[in-house]
Amino acid sequence: VKNVSVKDLKRGFVTSDSKSDPAKEAESFLAQVIVLNHPGQIQAGYSPVLDCHTAHIACRFAELVTKIDRRTGKELEAGPKFVKSGDSCMVKMVPSKPM
Repeated sequence: VKNVSVKDLKRGFVTSDSKSDPAKEAESFLAQVIVLNHPGQIQAGYSPVLDCHTAHIACRFAELVTKIDRRTGKELEAGPKFVKSGDSCMVKMVPSKPM
């Protein structure tokens, strides 16, 4: 980014080109989630708190897109109903506040 001094930037600031490609809020995003240690099953509607850089925001699992293999990344199941400990999946997530 031109004409911005490093001294003007503080921790947590977002920089972008304001004319050609400005930073925008995300209404939803696709995330790869690996469930390490969780009692029971996780299904659509679950809302964990995510740490994204310096923000702590609750994000809802809107849709479990695919269950994938943790090591290879290959799709195991499309549209699973739930995931449990040890599973990895691609999830459409919706933040509760603008992010």
